[in-house]
Amino acid sequence: MKKALVTGGAGFIGSHLADRLLTEGWSVTTIDNFDDFYSRATKERNIAPHRNHPAYRLVEADIRKYQDLLSLALDSYDVIVHLAAKAGVRPSIQNPRVYQEVNVAGTQNLLEFARECGTRQFVFASSSSVYGVNPNVPWREHDHVLLPISPYASTKVSGELLGHVYSHLYGIRFIGLRLFTVYGPRQRPDLAIHKFARLLLDSKAIPMFGDGSTRRDYTYIADILNGVRSAMEYTGTSYEIINLGHSHPIGLLELVRCLESALSIRAELQFTSEQPGDVPQTWADVSKAEKLLDYKPAMPFGVGIRSFVEWLTAGGTAR
Repeated sequence: MKKALVTGGAGFIGSHLADRLLTEGWSVTTIDNFDDFYSRATKERNIAPHRNHPAYRLVEADIRKYQDLLSLALDSYDVIVHLAAKAGVRPSIQNPRVYQEVNVAGTQNLLEFARECGTRQFVFASSSSVYGVNPNVPWREHDHVLLPISPYASTKVSGELLGHVYSHLYGIRFIGLRLFTVYGPRQRPDLAIHKFARLLLDSKAIPMFGDGSTRRDYTYIADILNGVRSAMEYTGTSYEIINLGHSHPIGLLELVRCLESALSIRAELQFTSEQPGDVPQTWADVSKAEKLLDYKPAMPFGVGIRSFVEWLTAGGTAR
């Protein structure tokens, strides 16, 4: 039985990955500190199906505390998938120091942990935010014009560079996946799709930052999981940075109209000023992912939105 360590395992992507790995016969250890960025109850619901699985173990720990990792989770793992992070562009502007502590020092702790326990495969969740205001779209991994404009984005760049150091010095294969706006059932409540849907259901106005022309490369969770799973098995090179997106940006107003259609509710829009740290668009070139990981995003946006809405209206979230 293969063993995986998944950090952030009670979150949106981590809990879905645990679902899949357990179904595939893996032994899964997850680490989560149940950060209060959103409710513990939501995360507990995410992992409720795993609790009694004989191949599942939850370690409640903070990745900033290296000795806790060693005492609670030290084992032999075939792969570490590092998803844990302080999330959110706008909150990082308000408290940049804690983002540095969790996302940079925490990532270094996990790389040290991999070295200590002899794990040679390390998959890191980076972010499309590292590209920042780079106007050269679609964004390609070999374009070194990274122009991050938030502390969160800068921490993800730092994580990628730390991975290169540990790959070079210690022979750890490091695959950094730049994830583009992941959505689907269990999505974090602060993200636009989830937040807007909840506002519609509560008959409240939707805030539109700027003129509504911003675009995001929304990527469905099942497509992201396919990319993560392939990265866990990838052995071609010792270090890679790879985009995982859908490569079809969706405008903010188009997103609202899609939610209106799925919920059969007309939105009230409240236009306001642009937010610091927000970028005008994200757009992934996924040709490298297709070549190295056989990655082929397949979920049409409208179908993915309906899947999310079905989960939400069936009671999939807490207020």
